[in-house]
Amino acid sequence: MSSKPLKIIFAGTPDFSVAPLKALIDSRHEVVAVYTQPDRPAGRGRKLTPGPVKMCALEYGIDVYQSEKLKNQEDQQPLIDLKADLMVVVAYGIILPEVILNAPRLGCINIHASLLPRWRGAAPIQRAILAGDTESGITIMQMDAGLDTGDMLLKAQCNIEEDDTGSSLHDRLSLMGAQALMDALPGIESGCLQGEKQDDALTTYARKLQKSEALINWNNSAKDLQCQVNAFNAWPVAQTPVDVKGKTQMLRIWRAQAIEGAGEQPGGVIRCDKQGIDIVTGDGLLRLLEIQMPGKKPMDAQAFVNANDINGNILG
Repeated sequence: MSSKPLKIIFAGTPDFSVAPLKALIDSRHEVVAVYTQPDRPAGRGRKLTPGPVKMCALEYGIDVYQSEKLKNQEDQQPLIDLKADLMVVVAYGIILPEVILNAPRLGCINIHASLLPRWRGAAPIQRAILAGDTESGITIMQMDAGLDTGDMLLKAQCNIEEDDTGSSLHDRLSLMGAQALMDALPGIESGCLQGEKQDDALTTYARKLQKSEALINWNNSAKDLQCQVNAFNAWPVAQTPVDVKGKTQMLRIWRAQAIEGAGEQPGGVIRCDKQGIDIVTGDGLLRLLEIQMPGKKPMDAQAFVNANDINGNILG
């Protein structure tokens, strides 16, 4: 005979959190409340816009709470009063105080998008690609007061393919996170899933992405630049200044491939044809495959070459 369904509080904000929330809604357990960050200004009109998790919760008629920090008793008490069995946290974006961590009967668990202790922090998906890692995954972690330092309850691994982007890996790990949560819940519920302590000596930190990191340095190797392009698709998108018809503009690079070859000056355009735009780097060539000019939609390199001649230009 199965045990009584768990009363679960879910906390998350962006797209990444939606698949795990839907998995819980579809399970035998009860999502008694959703916590998410306050609505933020978005679009040209800067209109206050709810996040993806709030939209999902409202669609299913689940009560939504949008406390800014959960640091004062006025915000904390409604959560405590829910008397939940478990709180599931996925990219919530708020550090939970200890009183919240201890409020549910089984504590709080987190779905983290890396194989901990590698890539603790805000941007584990992009940092893994940027570093040239060949694998990533999901860690279900029992939360404690530290930043992604809690005991690991379950891990699910996946390969990072050569053409994986921040977007494609994000979407794959979101679905993996939902499945890993479902795999972990029975053991959490029964108490038989024992946590494994993290080895702090193996820790790397995935700091938040900055727009300033998007600028290409052509002295870097083609392989490193391919990782940069892939990691920053879809934000902040790798970019480089380019002279087009006598005007310097910022060229955004959505897809590129490291290939063998050499040239005299890093940033030099040595070939433009239907295969792509080949740029000299500090080691090898970077072939641009999909690019975007200001005010235009992304286009394949061939379409750009048909209308623009940048052969011989120096980028950067």
